[in-house]
Amino acid sequence: MTAAVPETVPEAVPDGKRVPRGTAAPADRVFRGVARGSGALVLAVMLLVGVFLAYRAAQALGVAKGSFLTTSVWEPDSHHFGIAAVLTGTVLIGLVAVGLAVPLALGTALYISEYAPRRLKRTLVSLVDLMAAVPSVVFGLWGAFFLQEKIVGLSRWLATYFSWIPLFRVDGADPADPLQTTTVYTSSTFVAGIVVALMVTPIACSVMRETFSQAPAGEREGALALGGTRWGMIRSVVLPYGWGGVIGGTMLGLGRALGETIAVYMIISPVFAVQPHLLQNGANSVSALIALRYGSASAFGMSALMAAGLALFLMTLVVNFLASSIAARSRSGAGTEA
Repeated sequence: MTAAVPETVPEAVPDGKRVPRGTAAPADRVFRGVARGSGALVLAVMLLVGVFLAYRAAQALGVAKGSFLTTSVWEPDSHHFGIAAVLTGTVLIGLVAVGLAVPLALGTALYISEYAPRRLKRTLVSLVDLMAAVPSVVFGLWGAFFLQEKIVGLSRWLATYFSWIPLFRVDGADPADPLQTTTVYTSSTFVAGIVVALMVTPIACSVMRETFSQAPAGEREGALALGGTRWGMIRSVVLPYGWGGVIGGTMLGLGRALGETIAVYMIISPVFAVQPHLLQNGANSVSALIALRYGSASAFGMSALMAAGLALFLMTLVVNFLASSIAARSRSGAGTEA
């Protein structure tokens, strides 16, 4: 009689990811080390930038203290300065840019990924990428010498019929006066926001399009097989899956809009007062302030400009951190993290 061979019970595998056993190949170890080193280098560079700005801004921040965030005027040589005005202008220009760029980028990304013919899709992708490569100064020249005079009619119309909204009110403007000068509507936050919106649209569009194209093919086909229309499939499959890409593209565009310098500098008429009216002449931003005062700043004035740059740096970091946190909770973000 043959002795029974005891059955081997497989070890229980804990829930979660399965870790492959065995020693990794040398090429894998090198690749892992290079990837980790590259990530650590990026973080180290960002940390060094923040430390440098904080070190150079310490003198000005030690003098201004809390009033640095609440003072509108910029007179660092008399120790009376702050970023309340320029910070407000930076946020308003960024919000106008994102408000105009996101619908345009979303529609373009959906058309390229879902509706465009296969032969046309590659050409459209190339055109969007080429638009992102156009220098900022070209957009600034176009906005200063072409867009401003063409947009006055729209600005006057908005101020006439929507002045009950505080953001669209223009102080001192009388829409019923046909002889009134149009300069009250130029060099405004609205014009700067439109130009910056065209600059950030390609970036946001590329991120959204890439996420939409990765929506699961099985779910697409299932929605269509159940009798759904193409728009129904997009609404129930593509958009929910690509929500992380929409958030990521929007916040990436906002980060670019907050830091845009030369185009905004060429369009706005700098004012050092909190000016919340989008259509009214006069605006400012942190980056434009640095470009305007960098060449003539004293030693203490340079420290004050470094403090303004530090505030912009921290604000951009917060925006990107919130974007990554929101995107990671979506399906596309979770798939990327896996």
